[in-house]
Amino acid sequence: MTQIKAVPWDDWTIAVPAFLAMTLMAFTYSITVGIGASVIAFVLVKAAAGKIREVSPLLWIVAALFAAYFALNPIQQVLNVK
Repeated sequence: MTQIKAVPWDDWTIAVPAFLAMTLMAFTYSITVGIGASVIAFVLVKAAAGKIREVSPLLWIVAALFAAYFALNPIQQVLNVK
């Protein structure tokens, strides 16, 4: 828990994804869900704040892959595919 002190809570573009990672990992018992949601949130928050240049192209790809990962199960349920 001492690592939480190192998060710059005054910078909301860092604090929001960090908070999501911590809470989702704790409540879903899934590291994948926590990291995936925080990567997507980081990319979206940086883009919304006008700081797109701070996000590397590789992180955009990782965020897109996590978005596909999260969308896969609902799409399969709608299409009745296993």
